[in-house]
Amino acid sequence: MPFALHPRLAADTVPLGRFPGTLALLHRDARYPWVILVPEREGVRELHQLPPDVRRALLEQSCAVAEAMEALFDADKMNVAALGNMVPQLHLHHVARFEADDAWPGAIWGAHPALEYTPEALETRCAALRGAFADREGFAPASPAPLGGT
Repeated sequence: MPFALHPRLAADTVPLGRFPGTLALLHRDARYPWVILVPEREGVRELHQLPPDVRRALLEQSCAVAEAMEALFDADKMNVAALGNMVPQLHLHHVARFEADDAWPGAIWGAHPALEYTPEALETRCAALRGAFADREGFAPASPAPLGGT
């Protein structure tokens, strides 16, 4: 069965690019710098269900994303989580947190309604993240969406 991104993830994110075997997506909530990694494996719900080599590669990619985001945004804390309560497809959240953010020190989920990016801010955020990931092993950026597009 070919890989298909869960519809909720597709609706809530913008493609940033790919690491080998893994999609890199930007969450559309502008309150927080928020990247989601999705291994391109159909039917996988849990990290332990991945073959060991794929699991190790995903962990390396996750660390690369967290490290790049921490440096790019000067984050006070990087939150990395695989929850899956709302979306059963395995995906890893990477959220740059700041002591001054809207939900600090609590969890971001359900704290506030999502704040949409302006088209210009979305383009800027995507370009910054693609640039930050460009030197990471195997990252291939997605084509930028037209201004105001997805």
